[in-house]
Amino acid sequence: MNPISFKRHRFPPDIIRYAVWLYFRFTLSLRDVEELLAQRGIDVSREAVRCWVIKFGPLIAANLRRRRTPPTGRWHLDEMVVKIRGRRMYLWRAVDDEGEVLDVLVQKRRNKHAALKLLRRLLKNQGVHPETITTDKLASYRAALRDLGLTDRHRPGGMRENNRAENSHLVIRRRERKQQKFKSQGSAQRFLASHAAVYNTFNTQPHLISRPGLRTLRAQAHDAWAAATAAA
Repeated sequence: MNPISFKRHRFPPDIIRYAVWLYFRFTLSLRDVEELLAQRGIDVSREAVRCWVIKFGPLIAANLRRRRTPPTGRWHLDEMVVKIRGRRMYLWRAVDDEGEVLDVLVQKRRNKHAALKLLRRLLKNQGVHPETITTDKLASYRAALRDLGLTDRHRPGGMRENNRAENSHLVIRRRERKQQKFKSQGSAQRFLASHAAVYNTFNTQPHLISRPGLRTLRAQAHDAWAAATAAA
């Protein structure tokens, strides 16, 4: 866990942490965060919030990822179309069977090379070897997995077999609409990578657990956030 330096910032670390948490945790625009802080008597411009998100978001996300337990070995891969400056691009995403976001990659293509790039990142960064890899019937996955020698673990799903990945796109679609589309490939990649780490931490799935269990999980999530945002 790497402490974060908040030096040379006019506002206290607690305000910066809170603003960044609001932006990544909820479907809020920069203007929404500015208004919520103003209601609490904190006069911060949305440009300041934007700079905090760009600077501290990746650092906090990296700390959160270090604290996470390893994912399961049952992976679900899918890609979705996003429009960036009027150009069609593809958001490649991988989740495990519990809904944990494993990786997000914005790419220009939907071919074998793009699928290979995502799979190699997963194999390098996740620390677990996949038991199964469920995808849709896109031929790029089959070709990439054949090159990696993972054909025996491939499960090309039908309409419902890859719902775990399909349903996980909904959160990203809400953010895309709120931000009035992503502005560039780089900014989309930075935001989505940070958003995934925060989403994983606070995704307590309250419909699946009891109320006492939910309180415990929420407390653990906020403890993880506090540790990940500790000042140097």
